[in-house]
Amino acid sequence: MNSPLLPPGIEPAELAWRDGVPESVRFGDVYFSRDNGLEETRHVFLRHNGLPDRFSRVPECGHFVIAENGFGTGLNFLAAWQAWLSHGPAAPATLHFISVERFPLAREDLTRALALWPELRPLADELIRNYPPLVRGVHRLVLAGGQVRLTLYFGDITDAWQALDFHADAWFLDGFAPACNPGMWLNETITQIRAHSKPGTTLATFTSVGRIRRALIEAGFDVQKPPGFGRKRHMLRGVLPVSEPAREYNPGSLAIIGAGIAGCALARNLAERGVPVTLVDSASGPGSEASGNAQGAMYVKLGVEFNDQTELALQALTFAQRFYDTWRGAYWHPTGLLQLAQSDQEADRQRRFLQRNQYPNDVLIPVTREQASELSGVATNSGGLWFPGSGWLEPGNLCRALADHPMISVSWGVTVDRLLPCNGKWHISGSDGTTIVADRVVICTGHLSSRLIPVKGRFRFKSIRGQVTHLPREAIQNPRAVICGNRYMNPALGQTAVTGATFDLNDANPLPTTESHRENIRELTAMLPSILKDTEADGVDVARLEGRVAFRCTTHDYQPAAGPVFDGEDSELEDLFLLTGLGSKGLTYTPLLAEYLADRLSGQPVCLPANLVRRLETRRLYLAEQAVS
Repeated sequence: MNSPLLPPGIEPAELAWRDGVPESVRFGDVYFSRDNGLEETRHVFLRHNGLPDRFSRVPECGHFVIAENGFGTGLNFLAAWQAWLSHGPAAPATLHFISVERFPLAREDLTRALALWPELRPLADELIRNYPPLVRGVHRLVLAGGQVRLTLYFGDITDAWQALDFHADAWFLDGFAPACNPGMWLNETITQIRAHSKPGTTLATFTSVGRIRRALIEAGFDVQKPPGFGRKRHMLRGVLPVSEPAREYNPGSLAIIGAGIAGCALARNLAERGVPVTLVDSASGPGSEASGNAQGAMYVKLGVEFNDQTELALQALTFAQRFYDTWRGAYWHPTGLLQLAQSDQEADRQRRFLQRNQYPNDVLIPVTREQASELSGVATNSGGLWFPGSGWLEPGNLCRALADHPMISVSWGVTVDRLLPCNGKWHISGSDGTTIVADRVVICTGHLSSRLIPVKGRFRFKSIRGQVTHLPREAIQNPRAVICGNRYMNPALGQTAVTGATFDLNDANPLPTTESHRENIRELTAMLPSILKDTEADGVDVARLEGRVAFRCTTHDYQPAAGPVFDGEDSELEDLFLLTGLGSKGLTYTPLLAEYLADRLSGQPVCLPANLVRRLETRRLYLAEQAVS
């Protein structure tokens, strides 16, 4: 058996292959029927949950939620996905599939197992391309252009059902036979299944064990024992009785103030779910402020301790890598990214980080100085951490691409100076007399967000000036990958490479300065002494360099804020949300936080566990008036 790993790693499943069928060495049971695993799934889980017919009745912009207690090879998921594509609505709608796996398959084993089903190959290939690294916690996979969302929890099932926020329409109770894996079938687990169900929720399972049947009945399900598949005489199916008809969810009208990377990504996420959005900004187009740089590095700095902060950073990193792959070769350049151990302090931090954590190689790899130089294409004075799935983006172009969707309407040139509730709606007033009315509003205006929040007191935001410097390609040793330390250095885009940025807490100058260019060059050459072709930093005419200034927004604890706004009395302002405080890591955090807020705004299962939702709450930012004075 595999021994437990340091966080955040998780032990993979150990398989034995017999007659071409995978078995779990740990549990001594097959992953699917030797007779015909796909037909078993269709018989037990699809047919006895009535899924083809129920899929066809999902309304426009609606969603259907399946939860499962053992992902295994993903066969059940792929069968449900295939049925959704065949029987689900043609209009925008989402199939959510939520599954837990304590011992996930390695990618190679997953590929081999799913190769047994040629008819599922296009779906299997997409799943395998997006399969997450083997680290504990929640992984959200957006598949089939957003028609299918898979939430995978790698860890213990009781932890999963306590951490995740959803209500299932149907349950697939899989996860090896109760005699082989009793922990999966505890009464506590069945109680949690009931808590994540609603009137009309159905369930199906291959087992017909009396103890399981009685526990399900005690939890409130009406349970039957129909014929099983193949050589199994019986199985179980159940339904939670309906006491009153469910109400249809209505997203209403929605406006997003701020068309930077956060606002544009959120608008696009909602639009692809069929939710119409109005995007409002004072500029003449998207990506005009901090998101308007020609280049930006996509990275995080993972903490030495694997705590909530580090978990959020890791989830954001891996989700962003999958999200941006749509724009690979256009606005996303996954060159790999090198975090240098350029100082004694950083070298010690990385040493302790590697001692206390175990990350799979598809997340990061420690490298020597020689390896760092080879990977980056530039001579370095130290080794560091290599992130093979990271790289750099073209943020301004990406914002424009995200905002270009028929479900997104835009109001450019509107400087919002007031946001007030009136008659159950929010009224957005522009300084030019423009008024926009919406049922719900999301504020994504960076360091200016506090001006729009209609709450007495203040929110603890910091505005940080950051100036980037544009270096001529002919003046540098052009790297093959992004290099990070006290500055970041991107491979050139055309004839220019962007480096930076300064970190100016008490400087409100919106214009580039020669001194900030000089600071960027000084820090860059300290990090990479051979980066300039002229070995003397003074060989670059700093006075002639171009650059750009933007103001990043962070919070008092340097963590993002995403969720409903609180009124200072520890209750939520109805239908007012905030997405800001992304600091210098906005390109990394935005895709995941946009997914999370879109989940909440559309009434769909949430992609983040409860501990990270708490980490993002806006109430921590609030200071009452007496505290301010």
